[in-house]
Amino acid sequence: MKIGMNHGAGGEVMENLIKDTILGNVTKKAVNDGIGLDSLDDGATIPIGNQQIVITTDGHTVNPLFFPGGDIGRIAAAGTINDVSMMGAKPLAITNSMIIQEGFPEESLDTIMKSMDACCQEVDVAIVAGDTKVMESDKLDGIVISTTGLGIVDNDKVIRDSTLEIGDKIIITGTVGDHGLSLMSLREGINFESTLQSDVAPMWGIVEKATAAGEIHAMKDPTRGGFANAINEMADKSGVGVLLQDDSIPIRDEVRGVSDMLGIDPYEVANEGKVVMGVKASDAEDILKAIKKDKYGKNAAIIGEVTDDNHVLVETPVGGVRIMETPIADPVPRVC
Repeated sequence: MKIGMNHGAGGEVMENLIKDTILGNVTKKAVNDGIGLDSLDDGATIPIGNQQIVITTDGHTVNPLFFPGGDIGRIAAAGTINDVSMMGAKPLAITNSMIIQEGFPEESLDTIMKSMDACCQEVDVAIVAGDTKVMESDKLDGIVISTTGLGIVDNDKVIRDSTLEIGDKIIITGTVGDHGLSLMSLREGINFESTLQSDVAPMWGIVEKATAAGEIHAMKDPTRGGFANAINEMADKSGVGVLLQDDSIPIRDEVRGVSDMLGIDPYEVANEGKVVMGVKASDAEDILKAIKKDKYGKNAAIIGEVTDDNHVLVETPVGGVRIMETPIADPVPRVC
């Protein structure tokens, strides 16, 4: 088998590659009985005393490098900060490794670094180490950035993506499909009177407010493969089902327009500034209210609940029910 674009686009194809080829060749996958590689969560943990260090790493090959609402620098910082945050940990620092194409404009690199720094400043995260390499102009497309994030969390406050409980309410912290469809509309030259922008943003502020307001049982950011991939992964790992209300899931009109024109399911495209949460039912309204106080959470909504079924189901406005399948891959390649 040869590696194809779908192997890096989330969904079933990438999951199979990871499980069949990558995990099978790694011997030691955890430290001090912490959450390790086998869990395939948003990050790993290293227990030290009463706290745990959360660590995550990510590569970024977004195309184009600059897009409405952000650039590769902002997405590299936000994506890593968010993976740490999804474990319930306060993000503290990131490292930044860049492989740069020969001839790449220094002015563009300056913009990317300023964007990365500004994103980190939003949630008081330091850039503490890095590495820079240059490759021949015909061997690389612009710039590739790899980041590693570090955070810290008390032992009893670690949050997984695999611990949904029957009866939990599902919250999405904002509109879905913004990032993937904004990039796709840019690539296809589709314009709207109101410009569609990426949602790329650090989510620690939302997570901090939500965890202070109530009990969160499971959490994940719906990046590659979108909301559909995230909610299916959470349900499958937890051994539960989910019933969603289609008309409760927030989607921008521009996203609907682009997805209809291109035949793309907005539930299957990447988001870079959203969180999917499974929360204790009695705390759901308080958590939602807290999220809405954050500048990135104004469109948050309760969209469904956890069931004892084996599927993720979507109830339509006319009373029908359909299965929301795990996507094979994100239909928009190179989104992060």
